[in-house]
Amino acid sequence: MKLTLQHKNVRSTNTLDSWVEEQIISLQPALQIDEAVISLTHDNDASPAFYVKAHLITPGPDVFAEGCDHTLQAAFLKLMESLCGKIGSRATNREKRQRNHGPHPSQPAPCVR
Repeated sequence: MKLTLQHKNVRSTNTLDSWVEEQIISLQPALQIDEAVISLTHDNDASPAFYVKAHLITPGPDVFAEGCDHTLQAAFLKLMESLCGKIGSRATNREKRQRNHGPHPSQPAPCVR
C-alpha cells in the first residue's frame, strides 16, 4: 500500500505520521487498499479548526471520508469511524448480493444426486 500524507498548516512529525499510518493499515484486513491519500488541515479561522480527508484507492469503488473537530486526533477518529462504517456496509452489501443471487448464470448448478 502506498500512503500519501498531505499536511496543510499541520506540522509533520514522526509520531503523528506513524500514528496515521498505523490507523490506515489497521483497515487492511477488512479492505484491500492499494493507495491511501490522507489530507490533514488546520484552519485558525474555522471552527472546528481541524479537518481531515481520506481517499482510499481499492480494487473496487474507491472509498472517501472526512472528519472535522477541535483537535486533530478527534477529527481523525471521526474520519476512521466513517471509514469503518463505509467498509462495513460494503461487506454487508456483498454478503447480501451473494445470498440473494445464488450461483452466477454462467456457472453450472451444483450436481445433486
